[in-house]
Amino acid sequence: MSTTTTPRTGTTSRTPLRGRLAVLSVTLGIFVVVTTEILPIGLLRPIGADFGVADGTAGLMMTMPGLLAAVAAPAVTLATARADRRLMLCALVLLLAVANFLTAAATSYWLVLVARVLVGITIGGFWSIGAGLAGRLVRPASAGRATAVIFAAVPLGSVLGVPAGTLIGDLAGWRTAFVTMGLLSTGVLALLLLTLPALPPDRVTRPAVLRALLRGPDTRFALLMTFLVVLAHFGTYTYVTPFLREFTHAGPGLITGFLLVYGAAGVAGNFLGGALVTHRPHTAFASAAATIAAATALLPVLGRSEAGALALLVLWGLGYGAVPVCSQTWFARAAPRTPEAATVLFTASFQATIAAGALAGGHVVDHASPGAVMWCGAATAGLVVLAARFHFVRTRPTTAEPPSSDR
Repeated sequence: MSTTTTPRTGTTSRTPLRGRLAVLSVTLGIFVVVTTEILPIGLLRPIGADFGVADGTAGLMMTMPGLLAAVAAPAVTLATARADRRLMLCALVLLLAVANFLTAAATSYWLVLVARVLVGITIGGFWSIGAGLAGRLVRPASAGRATAVIFAAVPLGSVLGVPAGTLIGDLAGWRTAFVTMGLLSTGVLALLLLTLPALPPDRVTRPAVLRALLRGPDTRFALLMTFLVVLAHFGTYTYVTPFLREFTHAGPGLITGFLLVYGAAGVAGNFLGGALVTHRPHTAFASAAATIAAATALLPVLGRSEAGALALLVLWGLGYGAVPVCSQTWFARAAPRTPEAATVLFTASFQATIAAGALAGGHVVDHASPGAVMWCGAATAGLVVLAARFHFVRTRPTTAEPPSSDR
């Protein structure tokens, strides 16, 4: 047996209100982590201009935390396997606050990248530990609902963080946006300290558990689909602001409005994807990817008009909003008995691909154009549709897919 069990902290003795507050604090923790990670997307141009770096080089602000998070997810989880999870979450949010304030005060671009390294460590550790805690914070009957609430922070942070950061940056400068996130992170730290109970490790994740998961066909499929769709999305969305300025000729205020609408569409896409993936997982994943492919393929053609760009951003938001819940569902179903280990793989694969997408997209932008990167992303997203169809046809005659087959 590759896991050991320790007595669970008395979840049933906690009042429903205290349990809900604890779930809220973890949800807000994930929200500030996700928002801090993608905040530079809407601020690439002003940050790059301040330090005299090109858009592709500025994209390293997305690459650095993604790479570090991919390493930190297993490393932090394994290294702190016997540490109290409450203590770890608080330490990681404190590190996030320091990173945000350091970015705001940076006098050179290398200091910004150092801060983004700290962000990456926080992402990998907080996600891997916090995402599977819902069942320990509330009574068993409420565990499923609490888990859904925690994961709702992913699309909210992903799709609202960029427009909110862009708006603050337009009004008061990009440094103010990071100060705001530092203050918000500090507030979340206080809430975690007040609401979380002691959380000694429930099941100690060991390397053997991760190796066993990687041998499973459903885990490998989840890894492939996550890699392709996240590569397609972040290879393009990281540079959506330069695209809107160059192709649509949109000003800062209009871009902020566009991204807010995109964010609202992403929240809707999260709930639609969550409802669909439970019963038709292949269809949900393929539909999300097809929507992203269509939006990014058409943007260089129809995105030259404001109406066309807005309509395609709504379509894009609907598609990407469903991606995190689809990906996490596959990982969770592939490892129902080791949820923390499944979350480690989900986090590591997702974050590594964010870094790869931002890096690849930056190379295309610097050597071609923002329009070219959209077409590259569309082609990559199209591969997800083909992979989902191939996997469904291959597994349908002999095995039931998690959580149910697409019939």
